[in-house]
Amino acid sequence: MYRIRFHGRGGQGIKTASRILGSAFFAEGFEVQDAPRYGAERRGAPISAYVRADRAPVAERGPIDRPNLVVVADESLTQVPAAGVMMGLSDASALVIASAETPDVWRDRLGVSCEILTLPPASGEDAALMGVTGVGAAARLIGQISVSSLEDAIRLELAGLAPALIERNVEWALASFSSLEARAGCVAEGDDPKRAEAPPPDWVKLAVEPTSLAAPDIRGGATSEQVRTGLWRTMRPVIDETLCTRCSWICSTLCPDGAIGVGAEREPIIDYDHCKGCMVCVAVCPPHAIRLEPEAADGDRRRDS
Repeated sequence: MYRIRFHGRGGQGIKTASRILGSAFFAEGFEVQDAPRYGAERRGAPISAYVRADRAPVAERGPIDRPNLVVVADESLTQVPAAGVMMGLSDASALVIASAETPDVWRDRLGVSCEILTLPPASGEDAALMGVTGVGAAARLIGQISVSSLEDAIRLELAGLAPALIERNVEWALASFSSLEARAGCVAEGDDPKRAEAPPPDWVKLAVEPTSLAAPDIRGGATSEQVRTGLWRTMRPVIDETLCTRCSWICSTLCPDGAIGVGAEREPIIDYDHCKGCMVCVAVCPPHAIRLEPEAADGDRRRDS
């Protein structure tokens, strides 16, 4: 069975990547299972997705802990333990990272001896294409998916998008597919894990605190103010003061994170330290006074905010 894991941030097309790869596998006669894994976070938050493919029915369920291939669309996730990028990697695995650094640099950083390959990273609006770029790389490394099946899967899963955007996704995926021609088929199927040989879980016993002690940590006010979730953003909302009609009760009320306040003149004020870039405000603004812009790559906007 092939076991592939995708890692990235919300907005990079990771969930769609698993669907595209699953459809491409299915077109080649495989039984397939694909699913995303993420919480309530939106754009910029770490997410993962996985694909299982086999010639026989797929009975495994849940996250993949013994991957044959791991594709990472954002190199910063390797520094986030909770993202689980390194979970289950073995010498037989392959790791693909979108990074300007060389595989040797990453092998030294991560202390692993598995196969490592890199893809050119993208920023700004092109960051949303990193998921499909990873699909092209995965399809080539697996060696079981033809160009036609890959292209058909992209068009199938992105059928609701504008034709020009679909073509751009196809272009990036096929470029990634072609760039790894020399490594075609280097990812092999993994053996089925034997339950009897699996190590027992390492249980952690936690002391139970009285509710009177534990509750304030969970329900106390202002406990998350210093968690600057604005760093997750890849796109940011910007208010055009010439169009704003001061109906700020709409955007401030509908902002899911309460990141839009109201000033003395009823003007909306965006708290960029905590705005995740979900763009709900852009969708609900009656005069269309809020537009979205790519987050500056050099971080100048974040410093100004």
